[in-house]
Amino acid sequence: MKKTLLIGLTVLAMTGGGVALALGNSAQDRPAATASAQRQTTFAVENMTCATCPITVRKAMKGVAGVTAVNVDFAAKTARATYDPRRANAAQIAAASTDAGYPARAIQN
Repeated sequence: MKKTLLIGLTVLAMTGGGVALALGNSAQDRPAATASAQRQTTFAVENMTCATCPITVRKAMKGVAGVTAVNVDFAAKTARATYDPRRANAAQIAAASTDAGYPARAIQN
């Protein structure tokens, strides 16, 4: 429907119809709102003893609905999760890591 409408408006404009249209709420308008809705929390993560442990922690935390990114620092034994607070919270993310065998607790928002 949108594609047909845009093609029709383009043809109309090219034929001298002189129509000006501003389409709001486009995909380009949404990232700013989405980005501002994101929250980041840093977690202290226990039991990470090898190079593959961060992979398991990252996978467990990203498995929580609403989590968009997880960065794990093996040396510091921390993980930083970016998530939509309307869909997830720090307790759920920590629980996912804990359930995978790596107890986690929020240390910073």
